[in-house]
Amino acid sequence: MSTANTTTHTLLRAEGFSCPSCVNKIEKQVGRMKGVEKVKVHFASARVEVDHDEATASVDDIIAVIAKAGYKAAASAF
Repeated sequence: MSTANTTTHTLLRAEGFSCPSCVNKIEKQVGRMKGVEKVKVHFASARVEVDHDEATASVDDIIAVIAKAGYKAAASAF
């Protein structure tokens, strides 16, 4: 049985971070999640880009981890 690459690229909009250290906190928390391959937080635009395996780390899971870190996030179309 071959495993297909099931990486999903998700864009989230985040609220509540006011300094660059907030970016590090989110990247660290989300980056620790099983199934997350890459996470990049864009401070200026408040965007969070995540490459993840949807079966292991769903968008809701990622949003929950960001919320646990103290920030609000939601799926974004842009």
